[in-house]
Amino acid sequence: MRVALLRRSAPEPTHVTVIHAGTCYPVTVRRRAAARRITLRVSSATGETVLTLPERTDLAAAQRFADSHGAWIAARMAKLPERVAFEPGAVVPLRGVPHRILHWSTTSGATTVTTAPDGMPVIAVSCGLPHVARRVREFLEAEARRDLTEAVARHAGALGRTPKRLTVRDTRSRWGSCSATGHLNFSWRLIMAPPAVLDYLAAHEVAHLAEMNHSERFWRVVRMLSPGYDAPEAWLKRHGTELHRYG
Repeated sequence: MRVALLRRSAPEPTHVTVIHAGTCYPVTVRRRAAARRITLRVSSATGETVLTLPERTDLAAAQRFADSHGAWIAARMAKLPERVAFEPGAVVPLRGVPHRILHWSTTSGATTVTTAPDGMPVIAVSCGLPHVARRVREFLEAEARRDLTEAVARHAGALGRTPKRLTVRDTRSRWGSCSATGHLNFSWRLIMAPPAVLDYLAAHEVAHLAEMNHSERFWRVVRMLSPGYDAPEAWLKRHGTELHRYG
């Protein structure tokens, strides 16, 4: 009796590599049923290069497509802002003001904002060195939640609406959102922007509690809650991508 041995096809690689001018660029491969053609993009938020393929496209053809765009990938990567890790000595914005991260003590304690002898505002972190990055992020998230909670309550009160819940996350594609059930979600990175920007985003999402659209009625509500919102909206369009380089 013959026993047929069934071979399992090897899983498709999740990445391919593009080499341009002696530099290797990793490219993430994603298949999408809705995709009609091969597309290539470099995320300004994460720096990730993503190759999106239709379900039936041959991987070899996708590799050739990526290889042919090596110069484009290199140019886009070169334009990305330099990453800034949350580490001692790094300078990060808090409410639009540059602050230097200071490893204050190795004894665990509260993270605080103070001023260095040279007059530079600092985020003073008290913990073991390996935990500095986590403590800085937790501090920024907590500050964002505090400012957003206050701003949302103020705007919702003016509108006579009550959101169901407020969540702060590290969102990449949106700075804020409002669900049909009244759940508001914001990026904690808004705490690094000038206060007017965070306040505008809070007003924008609260306005969706009254108008779940972007109609003229919606923008009238936004103007009522945040007069002069054009300036913070323009700031976010110009500088928002830069906020993703921290951490």
